[in-house]
Amino acid sequence: MGKLFAHFYTVECQLFKYVNQYFSQRHLNLFFRSITHLGGARLTIATILLIILFTSDAVRLTAVASAIALAISHIPVMIAKKLFPRKRPYLALPQINVTNNPLRDHSFPSGHTTAIFSVIIPFILFYPTLTIVLLPVAFAVGISRIYLGLHYPSDVMAGCLLGSLTGTLSYVFVAANFPLNFL
Repeated sequence: MGKLFAHFYTVECQLFKYVNQYFSQRHLNLFFRSITHLGGARLTIATILLIILFTSDAVRLTAVASAIALAISHIPVMIAKKLFPRKRPYLALPQINVTNNPLRDHSFPSGHTTAIFSVIIPFILFYPTLTIVLLPVAFAVGISRIYLGLHYPSDVMAGCLLGSLTGTLSYVFVAANFPLNFL
């Protein structure tokens, strides 16, 4: 079992370094440094609050489901960061490109990725056509966390799964308890 984990970590580090090696590309740098903020606390909370305040009916309830998912998803994120105190890649690997003032808490799972997926999944479930826009944005946020030297690919995958699960569960909960032509 130890050999399997060692092999997985080796492959993960190679994938991480492959993405991170493009850090000096001006256009990619601008893109990833910008899009990463879509998974940050300020922007996710502000966006959801604006949607709740300025929409009505089913769209508002969908935003409420997103808000619930965002809030709930960060409980397991904080627990996982305590249970699995994984160093961030720029602290564990040599010669890694990283942003200025990088995060110092633990790496697993990616909070930004968790946040963006927890917010978008209720909207994708309510209005599937949005998938073509929202899913690439969410994946770009996840990739940005690797590109910026802050997370391993498995941190991002865990965040994707955790955010998707909480987004789905909160959507189902809100749809079942507040049926307003919701589904």
